[in-house]
Amino acid sequence: MDEFNNPVINAVGLTKTFRDFWGRPKAKAVSDIDFRINEGEVVGLLGPNGSGKSTAVKMILGLLYPTAGTLSVFGKSSRAVETKKMIGYLPEESYLYKYLDAMETLDFFGALFNLSRVERRQRAEQLLEMVGLTHARHRQVGEFSKGMARRIGLAQAMINDPSLLILDEPTSGLDPLGCKEVKDLVQLLKKRGKTVLITSHLLSDVEDICDRVIILYGGKIRAEGTINQLLTVTEANRIVTPMLSPEIMDKVIKILKNHLSGEEFKIDHPRRTLEEFFLDVIDKAKAESIETAGVVSGGRIADYLKPEDKSSAILAELTEEETPPPPDDAEFEPEETQAEIEEVDQTLSELTSENKSVDTIPEPTTPTEQEQLSHADEKLKDLLGGK
Repeated sequence: MDEFNNPVINAVGLTKTFRDFWGRPKAKAVSDIDFRINEGEVVGLLGPNGSGKSTAVKMILGLLYPTAGTLSVFGKSSRAVETKKMIGYLPEESYLYKYLDAMETLDFFGALFNLSRVERRQRAEQLLEMVGLTHARHRQVGEFSKGMARRIGLAQAMINDPSLLILDEPTSGLDPLGCKEVKDLVQLLKKRGKTVLITSHLLSDVEDICDRVIILYGGKIRAEGTINQLLTVTEANRIVTPMLSPEIMDKVIKILKNHLSGEEFKIDHPRRTLEEFFLDVIDKAKAESIETAGVVSGGRIADYLKPEDKSSAILAELTEEETPPPPDDAEFEPEETQAEIEEVDQTLSELTSENKSVDTIPEPTTPTEQEQLSHADEKLKDLLGGK
């Protein structure tokens, strides 16, 4: 069956009503919504405060029970332990043990997923490098700034290599460099077939990385679709060309005026986003080796989070030389071993001359014979594997 028939998250008629002490309905946070999220998708769950985003996420995590409707995660109940093992979660506020340092924090969360000590240490090292906190590995997280706390929170959310990653305001408190690193990470996880659900008020970040968005208001879905479907303006055209000379520009304007029959149009220059300009300035500063006392950008992506290079594995398998089978001892003795055997046979023949068998060899009467016999015995033992 295809992934559409087996979504990672499937909600039908999902409803959550909060009640007061007497059991009377107080607020309907989520009201009869249907949605599904398929494997490998990056989906943005959007809406103003109080729209039902956090409630929906908590039901997906199994922290809240639906009042009505059905909700499955990986085809099972969201409350199942097997389901929770496959989820990584970064809450809006990271609640970490402030007296543990960065390494101890990641080791603690890795132990919750029954990872071995060696694997916990390897993943922690890779994650700290990835989020740019290697230099602060032995600092207590209680001393971290908000941006650093978000980085260590993101690392702990991926310690178990989750199949579903839920990020609640992942770029909150991060500088533009950190935001870009988070977006690059999400794109890489998508290439690995991971599913990512993001809630954020920074719509530009959502626009950059999400395949599809779901917009909630008043507990109901008000809009849903891909970024292109929702944002493309089909009633207008945009033409981008290299810089035109004034003469050609005058001709273009004249043609447009003739064909648009007095309708207004606009001609301007393309613009970069402020984020693109900012990152360009920082990259130039790095190229000049300018030092900074602030958080450095993260290093390479953790090895265990990288996509598997199946083509390289296949190529290595095809080009690998076959190991020849071990030769038969009776027919394929190496030249050196065969020569040694012949030498021993010759020595034995000399010692057992005059038709004497090996079993009836008399005690040697001279030191020379004793040394020759001992030398022959040692070689036989070596050739027979010490038996």
